[in-house]
Amino acid sequence: MEASLGRCAPLRNVTRVVDGGAGGVCEGGGVERRPRLACFDLDNTLIDRDGAFLKWGRWWADSNGLGESAVEWLVAHDNGGFRPRAELFELARARFGLAASVDELVASYDEEHPLFAWVEQPVLDGLVDLRAAGWRIAVVTNGRTVQQNLKLEYTQIADAIDYACVSETVGVRKPDRRIFELAASQTGTTLDDGWMVGDHPSHDIAGGIAAGLHTIQIGSRHVPDAPVADHQFDSVVKAFPVILAG
Repeated sequence: MEASLGRCAPLRNVTRVVDGGAGGVCEGGGVERRPRLACFDLDNTLIDRDGAFLKWGRWWADSNGLGESAVEWLVAHDNGGFRPRAELFELARARFGLAASVDELVASYDEEHPLFAWVEQPVLDGLVDLRAAGWRIAVVTNGRTVQQNLKLEYTQIADAIDYACVSETVGVRKPDRRIFELAASQTGTTLDDGWMVGDHPSHDIAGGIAAGLHTIQIGSRHVPDAPVADHQFDSVVKAFPVILAG
């Protein structure tokens, strides 16, 4: 930060969990502004979750000696990831005569699916640019701890953010305002003038609005009676310039 008051001492920057202090202190006696918070959903926002599921489904079907019709069945019953995994695999077990228990199938899925996830380089670059501009970044995701953390690590998104807030880990889910308050607390920010970026109107956008955040919807998912985001884009890459300009 260059100003007549002198150069400000940077805040401590730790991946995922950041000091909650009020800000750096300038050499001239001034106080650096508290960093602002940008929250991002993970699945179908930062990464193509549905694409990864399709790739996993093809591998899983082949591993179990099943054909393309099994892949089509999985995609049709997945409900974009919103069907509970125990329910999905209970149905799959009955449909395909699987010997493994539902718990075993879910546990295997949690470790297998993340290996098929990927992130586009412009997405990582956008996160890096936000942090370089002084933003604190939190991934706020509804999901299971093992699976979501593995996705973050495998895609290297974990190295580009300040905090990962996984619903199963913290015990609260979007759209509950408390999950965003936790993200702010763990990144040393507040919700003031922050952003929430995600693909689901009822979870991401409704939650962001409830938390007082500016909102950006990624994709065109429509939910009746759900609130409307401030902006809507087909790619998260287009959200970064808007946040930087805000």
